[in-house]
Amino acid sequence: MSEGAVLHLKGRVLVGPEDVRDELWVVDGRVTFERPAMARDAMTVAGWVLPGLVDAHCHVGLDTHGPVDAATSEKQALTDRDAGTLLIRDAGSPSDTRWIDDRADLPRIIRAGRHIARTKRYIRNYAHEIEPEDLVAYVAQEARRGDGWVKLVGDWIDRSTGDLAACWPTGAVEAAIAEAHRLGARVTAHCFAEETLAPLVQAGIDCVEHATGLTEDTIPLFAERGVAIVPTLVNIATFPQLAAGGEGKFPRWADHMRRLHARRYDTVRAAHDAGVPVFAGTDAGGSLPHGLVADEVAELMKAGLSAVAALSATTWGAREWLGRPGLTEGAPADLVVYETDPRADVRVLAAPRLVVLRGRAIG
Repeated sequence: MSEGAVLHLKGRVLVGPEDVRDELWVVDGRVTFERPAMARDAMTVAGWVLPGLVDAHCHVGLDTHGPVDAATSEKQALTDRDAGTLLIRDAGSPSDTRWIDDRADLPRIIRAGRHIARTKRYIRNYAHEIEPEDLVAYVAQEARRGDGWVKLVGDWIDRSTGDLAACWPTGAVEAAIAEAHRLGARVTAHCFAEETLAPLVQAGIDCVEHATGLTEDTIPLFAERGVAIVPTLVNIATFPQLAAGGEGKFPRWADHMRRLHARRYDTVRAAHDAGVPVFAGTDAGGSLPHGLVADEVAELMKAGLSAVAALSATTWGAREWLGRPGLTEGAPADLVVYETDPRADVRVLAAPRLVVLRGRAIG
């Protein structure tokens, strides 16, 4: 599809959960529902149309060892794009990926800067590793570097106790979150454990990643405050393997991880049913490959979300939460076309018929 060409998409255009239209047009890279004057020369594609998918927890520029080079980052971004992921919330990366913003063929990225962790309490080469007295300064630094988000490591294994434990004292977190909000950034945190959650929510956290430690005591607090979760269920599936590898040194931690894994679906279902906002994220770029957003949506359905709710977690709802447009008049044309109705079977998300990014058809 050449620059300046008109694209006509017809069939069922899923503008929103309740808003389904018969067609849309892409003119000058933007969405319109009004038939253009040059419609006769348009390229027509039929199918089921969704806004470009969102991976709300993804790491471009990162692998199991730490930062990667630009060529590897490019491959990661292309893999996500070809899977229909056109908007990424990069939940922490040590690599500078700003050059991706200048590439019309790569997904749009919303960055959270680099992870901020307690000294020797996270994966090596991933994070700024600091002590509580420096937390406010580093949060301010990453708030200025990011795109409206900051990522904390809220808990990790404490070798002195042999189990998961919170990384930050309450006062330091409260001050850091207040500083991020003053600078116009939202704060999210990696959290597995139960005890970490209430203090973070009470401190004003905006989102929690993984959130495996949610209980009947903390779910109402999340719902009341509107704190979102990104469960990353495709990542939580690896907990038994992680536990098996670490139980020789840390049996308490291994048992804890297995219990969190065993109730993962019940945890997400209870949170969703209580009104906690749930969004789709894969945690790609660490130990997991890119391009798994369809698998994560299927996992959300296993956890009890309806097909429409699971789709919203990676489309309409996710884009609204991140402040990015969907299929609205005049919006940049970032969309995906499928052969069949994704509401009938979300597995179709794994096989896009056509990806349109910045108004250009890809594949």
